[in-house]
Amino acid sequence: MNKIFASLPLLSALILAAPLHAQDMAKSAPLAVPLVQTVPDAKDLAYPGTMVLDIDATDVTRSAWRVTQTIPVAAGITRLTLLYPEWLPGNHAPRGPIEELVDIHFFAGGKELTWRRDAAEVYAFHVDVPAGAREVVAKFIHSSPLSNSDGRVTMTREMLNLQFEKMSLYPAGHYVRQIRVKPQVSFPAGWTVYTALNGQSAPSGKINWAETDYETLVDSPIFAGVNAKSWDLGHNVRIDVVADKPEQLAIKPANLATYRALAEEGILAFGSSHFDRYNFLLALTDRMGGIGLEHHRSSENQMEPKNWIAWDDYDWDRNVIPHEYAHSWDGKFRRPARLWTPDYRQPMQGDLLWVYEGQTQFWGTVLAARSGVQTKQTVLDMIASAAGSYMGQPGRKWRSVEDTTFEPITAKLGTKSYDTITRNADYYRESMLVWIEADQIIREGTAGKKGLDDFAHAFFGLRDGDWGQLTYEFGDVVGALNGVYAYNWAAFLDQRLRQPGQPVPLAGIEKGGYRLTWKEEPNAFDKARWADAKTTGLSHSLGVVIGKEGAVTSTTWDSPAFNAGIVPGTKILAVNGIAYDADTIKAAITAAKGGKEPIQLLIQRGDKFMTVPVAYHGGLRYPWLERSAPGKAPVGLDLLLSPRRVIVALPKAKVPAKTK
Repeated sequence: MNKIFASLPLLSALILAAPLHAQDMAKSAPLAVPLVQTVPDAKDLAYPGTMVLDIDATDVTRSAWRVTQTIPVAAGITRLTLLYPEWLPGNHAPRGPIEELVDIHFFAGGKELTWRRDAAEVYAFHVDVPAGAREVVAKFIHSSPLSNSDGRVTMTREMLNLQFEKMSLYPAGHYVRQIRVKPQVSFPAGWTVYTALNGQSAPSGKINWAETDYETLVDSPIFAGVNAKSWDLGHNVRIDVVADKPEQLAIKPANLATYRALAEEGILAFGSSHFDRYNFLLALTDRMGGIGLEHHRSSENQMEPKNWIAWDDYDWDRNVIPHEYAHSWDGKFRRPARLWTPDYRQPMQGDLLWVYEGQTQFWGTVLAARSGVQTKQTVLDMIASAAGSYMGQPGRKWRSVEDTTFEPITAKLGTKSYDTITRNADYYRESMLVWIEADQIIREGTAGKKGLDDFAHAFFGLRDGDWGQLTYEFGDVVGALNGVYAYNWAAFLDQRLRQPGQPVPLAGIEKGGYRLTWKEEPNAFDKARWADAKTTGLSHSLGVVIGKEGAVTSTTWDSPAFNAGIVPGTKILAVNGIAYDADTIKAAITAAKGGKEPIQLLIQRGDKFMTVPVAYHGGLRYPWLERSAPGKAPVGLDLLLSPRRVIVALPKAKVPAKTK
């Protein structure tokens, strides 16, 4: 054998044994392909012509919306770029369900056109336009989810919720307010249709509305149904209701009066109206998906089917309408400058959502109490529940309230295993507590002469009747607050909302004459919402929320349960040797109070069964608010929640004399 070949095995072994370095071997190293923008940015220029949007919403069996959309094109155009709305108003995130847009075709002069999706901006469609064509016809289907596990259900056999942005396209390169559109929709026979759109007519069975701009169209959804009823609430406000069953529409006059009071209390709180008409669109259903979404001249709302016919039982479930109503002023008329966008392609920047949503949470809570849509006690319980949720929340140490305003984008508001360390959309409820404190600071500093109502008048109430948009920045909020009462508001808001590691904002509650306290029974708000969800809330004691059949749905970080290894997905089978149920585990927590022996839980995690000891001896704990101020005179929080309208007491009916 040749000596060279004989040495090859040894040479190979030496090569394999030697360490490899980057310089010892060739590596392919591509360079980035430049990203070329093929979708034009929006300009404040009128789009030539008027689109016609024709939607067939009659297929309630298959929940399929069939769309024919005609888009005019200017002479000489060879390529039309159409966009599907991506960044949706009120969602604060790129939530356009483009996956539900199917069977897409484009035509001109009866001939099908070629198109392609943009490789970088997948919400954009580039359509080749033949010479001489003056319009392009798009035909497609919007396929509504059939179950909530697949997405929000928008069509049932009894009702539908039509959101125009989900089933339309718009031409790129223009502010959406500069695009004209003529909408028309076919509904199932006998259905009643509600929307804030103007000029409704039905010349041939198909519902038509007056030509409008695309921005207004997207801001004007439709509720329609076979079981429907509408009431005039005064002040150019109506409540339009669809229900699963006709009997669910029954509402007692005294309860309907609370919505009339709400219409008035909103205008009194803000000192103006920024709509020519306003429609509360309400679905009483558990078949169509839940929603609470603001619009300038309407709002989309869902409540449980029996909410009106079992009024007292569902007091906890009625805050959605006051909240969304307040958005007509806060969020729609006044909007953070970088959250407003010229089209639905430009990303939204939500770092001021603690005003947009946080102060709306404040006003929704206040207006609910002032109107009677919710009782004052329920509202106090809601505030207690919010305040209690931040006690011992470890996520507050590292993450500010402002940082949670990016939650709609980073987490899509989904369920989290450890939301106490990650935090959720706390810009709603924690900001509400901060705004309560701001109100009480103003009341205290002005000897009760002013409050946050005065800020609302100055900031949201200007330009009565204007239903455009007026944007603002942080400095504008500070300036308006100082115009009401001179204070270091910039430092106050920065510390409470922009800095992590702050104390739980209880000062507003305390300045308002109340205090957060703990009891062994849940307040009525928490008790009712847990009962409806069929969950057992033990976050402030054991550190878990337990769902059906003992399944742990949430575990508080660094709680006794967490430290015992009980995580979401764990199933509790027995408590101290007794089969699990809600009463059994609560009784065990009570029995262990002040003792030394741990609570023994038999759990299942995957295919493993084990008994784990939980060292907790603090008893059941649930948050409440109780009055701390002496006497019975109304204190700051009472005054905040008191009606602003003049309530005229009706004379008592005379009791007829007893007949002898």
